[in-house]
Amino acid sequence: MSLLQLIRGFVGRNWRAYVLAALMLLGVALLTVWLPRKVGQVIDALAAGTVTPATLVHDMALLLAAGLVIYLLRAGWRLQLFAAAYRLGFELRTQLYERLTLQGPRFFQRKKTGDLMARATNDVDAVELTAGEAFLAGFDGTMTLVLVVAMMALGIDWRLALIALLPFPLMALAFWVISRHVHDGWRRSLDRFSEMNEHVQETVSGVRTVRALGLEPRAGADFSAKAGAAAAANFDAQRWESAYEPAVGLTLTTATVLTLGVGGWLVQQRQMTVGELTAFTMYLGQLIWPAFAAGWVMSLIERGKAAWARLDPVLREPPAIDDRGTRTRVVPGALVLERLTFAYAGGANALTDVSVTLPPGTTLGVVGPTGAGKSTLLHLLLRHYEPTAGSVMLGGHAMDEYRLAALRTAFAWVPQEAFLFSASIAENIALSRPGATRADIERVAQVAAIHDDILRFPLGYDTPVGERGVTLSGGQRQRLAIARALLAQGDAAHPADVPILLLDDALSAVDTGTETQILAHLRGVVQRAGASRTSIIVSHRLSAVVDAQQIIVLQDGRVNERGSHEELLRLNGWYAAQWRYQQLEESLR
Repeated sequence: MSLLQLIRGFVGRNWRAYVLAALMLLGVALLTVWLPRKVGQVIDALAAGTVTPATLVHDMALLLAAGLVIYLLRAGWRLQLFAAAYRLGFELRTQLYERLTLQGPRFFQRKKTGDLMARATNDVDAVELTAGEAFLAGFDGTMTLVLVVAMMALGIDWRLALIALLPFPLMALAFWVISRHVHDGWRRSLDRFSEMNEHVQETVSGVRTVRALGLEPRAGADFSAKAGAAAAANFDAQRWESAYEPAVGLTLTTATVLTLGVGGWLVQQRQMTVGELTAFTMYLGQLIWPAFAAGWVMSLIERGKAAWARLDPVLREPPAIDDRGTRTRVVPGALVLERLTFAYAGGANALTDVSVTLPPGTTLGVVGPTGAGKSTLLHLLLRHYEPTAGSVMLGGHAMDEYRLAALRTAFAWVPQEAFLFSASIAENIALSRPGATRADIERVAQVAAIHDDILRFPLGYDTPVGERGVTLSGGQRQRLAIARALLAQGDAAHPADVPILLLDDALSAVDTGTETQILAHLRGVVQRAGASRTSIIVSHRLSAVVDAQQIIVLQDGRVNERGSHEELLRLNGWYAAQWRYQQLEESLR
């Protein structure tokens, strides 16, 4: 969809605001072209000596009243038109946000956060200006041009009007050349702003790393370079944009010289009065606005086109996962993985022929060396990616039969890197259940072994965690995420409609004592929940999966060992060797 199609559709949906603004602009234009005509008549009457004091006062009052009405109408159409344009900005940002929430990890591997933020701010603002400022300036300028030229040609002298308009085609040619450079300039400016924005976002997010490595001077120099590039690109766009004004000035100066020269000769020949020449000159002065409006409109349109060229691909980007399922509720039942195979774009298989059957109410442990595909398995269960081959069944139905919203609510997921929002501790835990009571929040915090830590903060559960939980340690962030997931699942006394708990190495940042405490609490929760609670625990520490009814060992994306803890020890394979190593390591601490 082009920018013109976008604005045409928006104007069609908001035609009342645009029609009302157009009527107000028409009133302004009519009064504006009436004023010079009235002034010329007053001057001719004064020159002829036919004006009485009463008539002069009446004419001055009319001129003042016209000026006041013009002021009110101008304020009115701005309110109408800008309010409509702001609605377009709101719609575009809402569409962009909704589209981003539907995208999967692959999309965000290609798109940078800072660039997406720039598109949601700078680029949307540019399109908004096109729908508002450019639209009103173009309409107002065109209407004024038509009325003024009509008054000059039909109301005063058509010969002088033709002569005065001779330089304007050259101005149109100059505008065409300038607009091409303006478009390229604004495109570069928007791109450089995105790069600067991305640098700031990455630096602020990784400020601890920047400080730890002493990279402040380098980061500052990089920012200065990107800010300088953005400023230079913006200046280049503004430089070309400023070329409109000299073109307008040169054109109007030439037109004024021609008007005074030919008009003076017509007055000498008594083919025109001084008042008519004065009115004609005033009309010529009123052409300044249409000329400037033309340049301004072309600049805004080119800026909007450059911004829309960046926005449109993101808005048209199809969702990473096809959400055409029809089932809106997840059917409780077994989770079955049948010969599941998956490969990331351009890479070898991350998983190959993985088959697992997990009855409801049981626990599956997933272990293996780094890069074996453990986290990838959980991403496929959550449908962050589609499998290359094989299938995943839940409750006797394929995953793609469920709506994504229904499917995601069936899983309480704790990722490796726990993400916390800039809110209080209680609000972060209650994200999964906004209506949870403080007692519910404290209950799951105790299960996650974070309750005592929280009470040590001066504000307790009302303590702000800062951006991304910067005020908490890695272990505290993980335990907070576990509490959030447990609150989503509920228990026998506090049931919830989230039957499957996924822990993706969620205990890696806590010490073994805390891990033992959390696992003991989790076992108690599972026992109380009975058949309603299914858990999948991914961990590098084998102690986290000892009590799982089924454990699989992934190596190079394949299931190389399978069984309970005791059965795997008897196999004397990778699991047994790793268990002995970890037990020895623990005994030496």
